[in-house]
Amino acid sequence: MAATVTADDAQGRAATAPVARRSYGWLRRAPIHLILVFFGLLWLIPTIGLFVTSLMQPTEFQQQGWWNYLTHPGDLTFDNYRAVFDNQAIMDSLWTTVLVAVGGTAVPVIVGALAGYAFAWLEFPGRDWIFIIVVALLVVPLQMALIPMFQLYNDLNLFDTVLGLVLFHAAFGLPFAIFLLRNFFIGIPRDLMEAARIDGAGEFKIFWRLILPLGKPAIASLAIFQFLWTWNDLLVALTFGRSTVPITVAIFSQMRQFSGNIELIAPATFISLIVPLAVFFVFQRSFVQGLLAGSVK
Repeated sequence: MAATVTADDAQGRAATAPVARRSYGWLRRAPIHLILVFFGLLWLIPTIGLFVTSLMQPTEFQQQGWWNYLTHPGDLTFDNYRAVFDNQAIMDSLWTTVLVAVGGTAVPVIVGALAGYAFAWLEFPGRDWIFIIVVALLVVPLQMALIPMFQLYNDLNLFDTVLGLVLFHAAFGLPFAIFLLRNFFIGIPRDLMEAARIDGAGEFKIFWRLILPLGKPAIASLAIFQFLWTWNDLLVALTFGRSTVPITVAIFSQMRQFSGNIELIAPATFISLIVPLAVFFVFQRSFVQGLLAGSVK
């Protein structure tokens, strides 16, 4: 009987051991989680404040802070967003931003993937020296090219066009794209490449059927970075645009023209903010995989 009780006790302790370990692990990580939650809330406060401000009545901006409306949200209204959607200039600038961001992201991703594969797996004269030049272009400040590109765009009739903005963002995004994708592609096992060549696959088929699927995390990370940079750009759009303006310039012009026109600026800014955030959260898993890719061999 004693032996049976001892065995039952041993089984009970064995069953509760994983639960105890999980509880201890959770308690040990609790301070870190609390710190992360605290900083996460600090990061969200400006976004929440912008959203609440965008819902306030135009006459109430100068009277009290947005935090006072958290206790009585019934006074908030979506009339400001209706005014934004009825504003043709802002809607046109939003569509222009979509075109520039999508084009300025697609071109570096496509060209960078092709060039990254070439630098990683194709042998051609001067490959390493050319790649060094590409890496050196990463340190070239964007501001140095504004005046020369302004003159070139005037000569090529690309000034104040969507194509001109797309090409500028693509040109300055390509060095980073090539650098990132080449370093990722070169980590793909050589045996896979040789097996594909033995099966009779050409370089394009290897790139399309093998490299692109395996490089999806890195490509997604690059696309997110490039999209965010292009969407939030103000300097390039101010330099190379007059009538063709993205949303950042449209918001900036509203601020210069009307000074305190916060009932239009706040909702337009929140719309401009929510789009890249949505893109990031949709592709967050691929983004994290791309950042961790190649860290463990």
